Amino acid sequence: MTAPAPVVRKGRKGAGLTLRDVARLAGVAPITASRALNTPDAVSETVLKKVRDAVERTGYVPNLLAGGLASKKSRLVAAVVPTIVGPIFLETVQSLTEALADAGYQLMLGQSGYENSREDALLEAIIGRRPDGVVLTGIMRSPESRKRLLASGIPVVETWDLTPTPIDMLVGFSHEAIGREVARYLHQRGRKKVAVVGGRDERSQRRMNAFAQECVALGMHEGRAPLPMHHVTAPTTLGQGRQGLAELLQAQPDLDAIFCSSDILAMGVMIEAQVRGIAIPSQLALMGFGDLSFSRDLHPQLTTVRIDGTGIGKAAARFIIERAEGREVPERVHDIGFTIIERQSV
Repeated sequence: MTAPAPVVRKGRKGAGLTLRDVARLAGVAPITASRALNTPDAVSETVLKKVRDAVERTGYVPNLLAGGLASKKSRLVAAVVPTIVGPIFLETVQSLTEALADAGYQLMLGQSGYENSREDALLEAIIGRRPDGVVLTGIMRSPESRKRLLASGIPVVETWDLTPTPIDMLVGFSHEAIGREVARYLHQRGRKKVAVVGGRDERSQRRMNAFAQECVALGMHEGRAPLPMHHVTAPTTLGQGRQGLAELLQAQPDLDAIFCSSDILAMGVMIEAQVRGIAIPSQLALMGFGDLSFSRDLHPQLTTVRIDGTGIGKAAARFIIERAEGREVPERVHDIGFTIIERQSV
C-alpha cells in the first residue's frame, strides 16, 4: 500500500505554496529545486523527477516574475479594451494573443468600460506588476495615467485611433477620415437628407462629428439646425438601432440615408425599417462600421467600413516584442487605414 503524500503546510495564514515547500517535499535544497525548474539540464534525472513529482502533487506554479528579475522580463503583455461584450475588438484580441504566444509571451486582458471608465485604476494595477508591454484602445488617457505610463518605461502601443503624438507607439486609423469619407460616399450616390445613429463614446463621437461637418460642406444638410443625430450608450445594441430610426423618422420623415457607428446599430435600423415597410436602399441607404461577420449575411447585405482588426493585433504584438527584446521600432506610428465595403444597403 502506498503511503500518503506528506502534507505541505503553509508558512502563514493565507500564504501560498513556495519553492521551499516544494523542495522540502522533494527532499532537496531550495536552490536545487530552483535549478530543476529553471535550468533542468543542470541537475540529475533523479533530482529532476523528484522536483517535478513534487510540483505535480502540490499544484505549485513558479513565480515567473521573481525568477525573471535578473532579465527583468515577465513574458506577460497586458491589453485593455473597453468591452468584450460587443464583437468589434475580438479580432484584434485574437490576433494579438496568437502573435504574442508564437513569440513566447502571454496576454492578460482587462476591460475598462466606456462611461465611468475604470482605465485609471486598471492601468495603475497593470503598471505595478511590470508587464513586458501594454496595449491600449484609443488615445484618450487621463493626465495621471499618461504620466504613469511614461514614467514606467514599459513599452506601450495605443490602437484603434490615430495621433502624431502617442505615448510610445501606435497602430490605428483616423476616425475623422472615416467620417469624411463616408459622407463623400453617400453624396456620390445622390443622398441628400442624412442622419446618424451613434455611440456616445469619444471615438464614435469624433467619427460622427466629422461625418456631419462634411455633409454640411457638401450641401447634404441645410438650415441652422444641426444634422439629425441619435446618441446611444456604448456598447451598442440592436434595440438602440431600432429606437434610433424610430425617433429620427419622427423628427424628419424624409430621411434618405443613415450612418451608424456600429454594424450592430445598423442591423437594428434595418430591422426597424423592414417592420415599417421602408425599402433599403431605394428609400433609405444604410451604412455601418466594423464589418462584423454577420454584415454580409443580412438582407440586404450591409455596406460598412472595414477595419483590419487582425492587422492591428499583429502589428501591436510586433511592436511590443521588438521593444521587449531590446530592439528599436523606427516608425512608431502605423496608420493601418480603412476600407468601405460596398454591398447592397446603399
